[in-house]
Amino acid sequence: MRKTLCLIILVAMLLALAPGAGAEAPTADTANHSGEAATEAAAEAPVELRAPSAILIDAATGTVLFEKNADDRREPASVTKVMTLLLVMEALDAGQIGWNDEVTASSAAAGKGGSQIYLEEGERLSMDEMLKSVVVSSANDCATALAEHVAGSETAFVANMNARAAELGMTNTHFVNCTGLDDGPDANEHLTTARDIAIMSRELLRHDAIRRYTTIWMDTVRNGAFGLSNTNKLVRFYEGTTGLKTGYTSRAGHCLSASAKRNGIELIAVILGADSSTHRFEDAKALLNWGFANYTLVDPMEGFTPTPIPVILGTQETVTPLPAGCGPILLEKAKAASVTREIELAENCEAPVEQGQVLGTLRVLAGKEVLAELPLTASEAVPRLSFGQIWLRILMAIIQ
Repeated sequence: MRKTLCLIILVAMLLALAPGAGAEAPTADTANHSGEAATEAAAEAPVELRAPSAILIDAATGTVLFEKNADDRREPASVTKVMTLLLVMEALDAGQIGWNDEVTASSAAAGKGGSQIYLEEGERLSMDEMLKSVVVSSANDCATALAEHVAGSETAFVANMNARAAELGMTNTHFVNCTGLDDGPDANEHLTTARDIAIMSRELLRHDAIRRYTTIWMDTVRNGAFGLSNTNKLVRFYEGTTGLKTGYTSRAGHCLSASAKRNGIELIAVILGADSSTHRFEDAKALLNWGFANYTLVDPMEGFTPTPIPVILGTQETVTPLPAGCGPILLEKAKAASVTREIELAENCEAPVEQGQVLGTLRVLAGKEVLAELPLTASEAVPRLSFGQIWLRILMAIIQ
């Protein structure tokens, strides 16, 4: 009788070695849960904006929360320097230039008008002071000196600006200089949109080092001899401000890319063509206030306990499925209480199992709206039992 039982076990295990044996159809399991997801479309903000063009986005996901004529091509004035600063930060990260560099002012840089710190031809400033002057005081002379330091000439740097804009998907942008000044013969070709500015602003904020400058209210350069005061007044007067850049010319009007962070959410509000400096800041604050009041971050994995899946013919009995690429989701506060989690998971899987192998799906919903759909993948690899290991298990069963 004992030998017969062992034979039955052996046959069953050998039959299970056949390809595809033991696969089961996924089953659904639904649980209430607070989760997060990016909204699919921009909402209409119940605020009155004076500016003719604006947009509000979530910095983490790029989700558009509000827009008003966001694709109208307009002159950005010194908000142009967001791209200038982005290329400088990327050159620093790549080691093309260094934080310990001294930057020399050319005659072209020293001759720039508008906002400046009055560089003299041949004057040398540290990378830190050049960046600080551009970010805080919108210094055109320093922006030009940095452009020349990175690319050899402003012309070459502007070509890089346009190439980077194309890479980022800024389809309605064309730069003709690195400053936003509109005193050149081709100034009418220097155009972008609120949407494109939001894109490059989001990219710049990925560089944490830039935040050391964008949050400065007042500082000095040249060993304290020249004072700087931030043109972005939100830095002092709006809670959570993280940046970013102002701009003004008589043709462009008053422009602003404003970023702020509260309760883990960072938003970017872009205002173009405002009729006064006061109104651009008021419009930006209205958008940011609306965004912070109406959106929240929700963790779709809060309270989630993964269920191990049995592994057929594996060197271990189970494998744990974990969600891939899961993070907090930006969600309208009104929907946060109605979020549910739906899980489809295989009842078992057959070895070998590869780490990262998809074992099921996790959907986060608000009502019937799917906010996020994430694969549930194997947390580790599980090798398949060899014939020798199978025989060993049979012998162990007989002995026991």
